[in-house]
Amino acid sequence: MDNIDGKQARRTGTSSGLGELFDHGIDSLNCTLASLCENAAMGLGTSRAGVFTSLVPCLPMFFSTWETYHTHTLYLGVFNGPTEGLIIACTLMCISGYYGPQIWEVPLSAILPDFFFHGPLAEFFRTSSVRDLWVPIILVSFLCAHLPFCVANVIRARRAKNLPIAPVFLEWAPMAVYTFSIGAWLYSPYSTLMAENHLVLFCLTMSFVFGRMTTKIILAHLTRQPFPYWTVMLWPLIGGAIIGNLPRLGLPIVSPEVELWYLRGYLVFAVVAYFRWAFLVINSITSYLGINCLTIPYAKQELLQQEMRVANGQAATPKNAVANGKVALANGTIGAANGRASGKKAN
Repeated sequence: MDNIDGKQARRTGTSSGLGELFDHGIDSLNCTLASLCENAAMGLGTSRAGVFTSLVPCLPMFFSTWETYHTHTLYLGVFNGPTEGLIIACTLMCISGYYGPQIWEVPLSAILPDFFFHGPLAEFFRTSSVRDLWVPIILVSFLCAHLPFCVANVIRARRAKNLPIAPVFLEWAPMAVYTFSIGAWLYSPYSTLMAENHLVLFCLTMSFVFGRMTTKIILAHLTRQPFPYWTVMLWPLIGGAIIGNLPRLGLPIVSPEVELWYLRGYLVFAVVAYFRWAFLVINSITSYLGINCLTIPYAKQELLQQEMRVANGQAATPKNAVANGKVALANGTIGAANGRASGKKAN
C-alpha cells in the first residue's frame, strides 16, 4: 500500500507537491511508532537494544530525505526500507506471533544446521541468538546497504551542477543533534525514563520532532529553498539530555516525577508546534495551487469520469464534452488565480 499512492494520484490526475509532502511526512511520523511494534515482537522492551530498535528507523529516513533534497528524485536501491525492510519486519512479527518472542533468544545452533558454523567465529555464532546479533545486523545494514548509496547519489548530483561537495555534510547537523541527544538522555544512568517504562511516550514525542525535521527538508526540496539546518523542536531534546546528565555537571539529580513531567510537556509542545506548522503549510499550498486537501474538486471528478467513460467505451460521450470539462476546470483555476490576485490588491 505504501508504494501505490503515487500511482493512484497520477491515475486520477491529482498528483501535486502537497501529495509528496503528505506521503513522506506521514512516513516520518510513523518511523518511531511502527518500530515500537518491532520492539514488542522481539520482546526487547526498554533495554538498550529496545531503545535502539525503536528509534533507529529515523536514520535511513533522514538520509533518504536529504538525498531527495539534492537529487530531486527518491532513489530506492536493490535493498530498501519501503519494500524489503517492511517485508522483513512483517516476517519477524509473524514468526513472533507463531513461536512467541522467546524464539529470538534461542541460540542459533538450536535453529541452524552445523554446516553454518565454520571458521574462527563459529563458536561465537553457535552460542549467540538473533537478539544478541540484532543491533550489529541493523547497523551493518544501514552503514553498508543504505548510507553509501545516499551519499554517492548526492555527490553525483552536486558534481553534475558543478557545486561543492563538502558543505552538504554540514546538513547532517540536525540529525547528529537528534541522535546524540537521544542517546545522552535515554542511556544516561541518571535518567529514569526507561526504568519507569516510558519508552512509548518518548517515541510518540520523537515522532513529532522527527516529523517536523524531515518535513521541513521535503518542503525545502519542493520549493527549492535553502536546506533547513534547524528546528525549534530540537531545543527541548537538548534540554532533556542535560536534565538526564545533571550529576555529571556537578548538579543534583532530578526526581523521576520532574523528568516525566518534562517529557509530557515536551510532547504537548511538539504536538502544538507540529500541527500549527502543518496547518499553515497545507493552507498555503492549497491556496496557491487552487486545490483541495484530501478531496478532489467536483469539476475535476466530472472530467475524470468523462475521460474514463470515453476510454472504456461505456458511453458515447462526445469529445467536445471532455473538452468542455477541461475548459470548465481551466476557468475554475483561472478564477481561483484571479481571486488570489484580487485579494493581494485588496491587501
